[in-house]
Order: sequence, then C-alpha cells, then structure tokens
Amino acid sequence: MPDFAFQQVDVFSSRPLKGNPVAVVIGADGLSDAQMAAFANWTNLSETTFLLRPTSPEADYRLRIFTPQSELPFAGHPTLGSCHAWLAAGGTPRSEEIVQECAVGLVRLRRDGSRLAFQAPPLRRSGPVEPALVARIASGIGVAPERITASNWVDNGPGWVAVMLGSRAEVLALRPDYPALSGLQLGVVAPWNAAQDGTGAQFEVRAFCPELGVPEDPVTGSLNAGLAQWMIGSGLAPASYVASQGTALGREGRVHVEQRGDGIWVGGEAVTCIAGRVTL
Repeated sequence: MPDFAFQQVDVFSSRPLKGNPVAVVIGADGLSDAQMAAFANWTNLSETTFLLRPTSPEADYRLRIFTPQSELPFAGHPTLGSCHAWLAAGGTPRSEEIVQECAVGLVRLRRDGSRLAFQAPPLRRSGPVEPALVARIASGIGVAPERITASNWVDNGPGWVAVMLGSRAEVLALRPDYPALSGLQLGVVAPWNAAQDGTGAQFEVRAFCPELGVPEDPVTGSLNAGLAQWMIGSGLAPASYVASQGTALGREGRVHVEQRGDGIWVGGEAVTCIAGRVTL
C-alpha cells in the first residue's frame, strides 16, 4: 500500500494544542476522491487537506480540502496550515508571494514575520440576512432577536452567515440548539470591551457548522475572512484588528486581520505537531 508524507499542523496559535489542527497529506496526486474523503472522515478533524501538483501555471501548488463529510472549495485555517506544511516539506515559492490553487481559484499568501496570511477571496454572497432567518438564528442560539445587533451574509465558499451580539460574554455563553441550525454555517461575533476583556483581541468569534460534521469549529479562517470584509466594509471594525476564537473550547486562537489597499489579509501562527508518513 502506498504511503505519503504527512503533517498535522496547529493553526492560529504558536502554542501546540491551542489552535485548530489540520491534517495535511503531501504529494497526494495518486489518491482518488474516495480515498481522500475516507481519510478525512477517519481523521475526524474539521478539515483534512491534500497537497497536489498545480494545474495553473501561476500556482505553486494545488490544494483539496475535505471535512469529515464533504469537500470544500475554500477554507482558511487549512490554507494556512497546508502552506506551512508545504514550506516545511521544502516547497519553494516562485515569487515573494505564495500562490495556492483550489476550487475557488487562486489564493495569494504571504509570509509576515512569524505568521502566514492569505488574501480573503471574494464573497460569493453578501448583504442583509432575511428577517425570518435572523429570527430562526436567534432561536437556534438561544437569544432574544433584539440581542442581535447586526447580521450579514459572509459566504466565501462554505456558506457562512453571520450575526453580531453586544458583548464577548454573550458570545461565550451561547449553547446552540444544533438541530435548529440545520442547514446553516453560522458565525457569531461580538466586540471585546477593553476594560472588562483586556486588550489581547478586539473581537470574539464562534463558528457553528454542524452540517459539515463539525458542531463548533475551534478557529476559522474563512469565517474570519468573511467577517472582516463585512465589518471593515461597513465600519463595524477598524482596518486592522485581532479576533479571538476557540475560547469556549479551551483553545487560544488569534486571527490577525489587516486591510491593505483593496485587499484584506487574514493571518496567524502555525506550528507542526505531528510529522511522519501515512499509509493509505
């Protein structure tokens, strides 16, 4: 049976076991779709990725991204973790920026000190959320509708819809009714209060995605990319900020967001926790 180089990378944290892990199979061109899906189901992580030879002449590598139940066209923490693994395995970018090919197209990445950052891809769906859906979301997360201060579609591939609450404490207290959220990929965000919450971040984020086989994702790059495009574009957030995610799960994820020119970049630390070979 063939074996492949393998890394498991913790993303959005410099401390092992405090971010969001992604399993990365390197040089996976010989695997079938069924083998990839089966391995992703077996790892049971929020995402498992497969590094492949690019088909675009502009790309440094191609990436396929699987949840335990399905394939995604794009996801943020797998993008950063897979780029980290590709570089650690000896990958050499053609230019100062790294170009990833995936189902949403070409995604640009850059090294920013000890962090990697990707440029947020265009939103596939944006704009206001229908009032009936806002009411359904409020019921599903167990809050009164008036506690939702803003909402927007922030879908860059996985299908994200987002709502904003008034405080970090409200976000951390949520105990969602997952059946009531069926069919939704939901992000919830609220601003930190520096006097109460400190200055380590400016926003608290949680991501609920039971349809993808992940009831709550620890730290979510694609959601944070969509949130940034919405919140910066509408004046709800400054052009540069840090989001905290994973607190409710015992993690310490930190997502660094910065608008540069017309682009929004989403970055974080990454650390390899497991390296070896996997037989498939």
